Amino acid sequence: MLFPLLVFGQESYNVHLLDHWSDNSLLSNSTNVRYNDCWGYTLNGTEYAIAGSTEGIHVFAISENEEFIAIDSITGHFVSTMVVHRDIKTYKNYAYVVCDEGQSSLQIIDLSYLPDSLYLVSNDTLIKRVHNLYIDEANDLMYACTVTSHTGVVSSMIVYSLNDPENPTIIYEGPADIPEVHDAYVRDNIAYLNCGLDGIRVYDFSTPSAPIFLQNLNLYQDQGYNHQGWLSPDGTKYVFGDETTGKQLKLCSVDASHELTIEKRFGTNYEDGSIAHNIVISNNFAYVAYYNEGLRIFDLRSPIPSEVAYYDTYPTYEPLFKMQGAWGIFADFPSGHLLVSDRHTGLYLLDFNETIFDVISTNDVDIYPNPISTNDYITVKFNIEKFENLEVTIYNTMGQRLKHQTINGQSYETIQLDVASGVYVVRISYVNYLGRQIAIQKKLIVG
Repeated sequence: MLFPLLVFGQESYNVHLLDHWSDNSLLSNSTNVRYNDCWGYTLNGTEYAIAGSTEGIHVFAISENEEFIAIDSITGHFVSTMVVHRDIKTYKNYAYVVCDEGQSSLQIIDLSYLPDSLYLVSNDTLIKRVHNLYIDEANDLMYACTVTSHTGVVSSMIVYSLNDPENPTIIYEGPADIPEVHDAYVRDNIAYLNCGLDGIRVYDFSTPSAPIFLQNLNLYQDQGYNHQGWLSPDGTKYVFGDETTGKQLKLCSVDASHELTIEKRFGTNYEDGSIAHNIVISNNFAYVAYYNEGLRIFDLRSPIPSEVAYYDTYPTYEPLFKMQGAWGIFADFPSGHLLVSDRHTGLYLLDFNETIFDVISTNDVDIYPNPISTNDYITVKFNIEKFENLEVTIYNTMGQRLKHQTINGQSYETIQLDVASGVYVVRISYVNYLGRQIAIQKKLIVG
């Protein structure tokens, strides 16, 4: 069993710190904010971390010793203590960088010279500010969310073709009936758009210049400012967060028509003012950059997604909601390592071992009393939120089956023991929430 530990003064559970970078010489505002988003990139087997700051982006190779090696940096078109948002996405051998403050631009950076250097290809000033980017790599499309031109025109979203990666061209602008698309997740031309107070919209961009509207999830329980979401690799789950105090994360099922249905709500410390900021999910886990709470990891396979691991990047206690602490999360390295960026404390390289959650827990079942008198009753209690096909079988030491009982839809069962004094084996078998057949054996003393 793993226990919480303190690493460099920061609390963690089931997550191991590999390396940490920060630079106190960078510009910071009055609350010591220097950093923003992060992203990862892999070239020729080497993994690279990209961190955003008030001054630009900073690129690191991740060594064989699992450490950051500083490679180079690119100064942003707008450098200021005012910089809050700097978003980074990669496509082929390019990084696309935007900022949502000041007189900024779209920067296109050639990464093909790594690990030697970076090359700034373009500083496109036709775009002044962009809140977020998402790139549908399979279809060569870049989705720019809430775009402000240098003439002051604001578009909720602009979609660019990246057929010429160094010269993106506009092929769609909209939706025109909402003021903003805050963020987006797109796969195979299906776009899940986080639209702030207008909820979530789903579109089919198979014809990019004329997308087809599929769904508007604009009214739902526990609703707030719809901020960001992520689709699982198998396409069956979507998790999103509302950037509003007291709101939980939402786990949605996704049907064959790409329609979202909210199935469960979950989260950590949301009642105390902590808010999920950015989310990435695998088929089994949600990795969440939580304001004030650092990295939080939830097992999506449990009946209500449960927190199974964390690393607190911002150990300062905040009694009320503030946009302090963890901001960005990247979880798509071949190694399985995680990147987390914290607005105040910098960039983290973390390791989370998923395999420890494949271990069967014998604490799922209690049997009492034990020892027990002959002709008395034992109680079998199930500490499981969800199970199927649970069976209790009692054997003697010769392996002969003496009792067998099937349990359905209840948390405990009493069984009379009309057996002689001796030692017996109670075997409990069931299918757990992971869909796995589990068998637990416990010794029972009768006398």
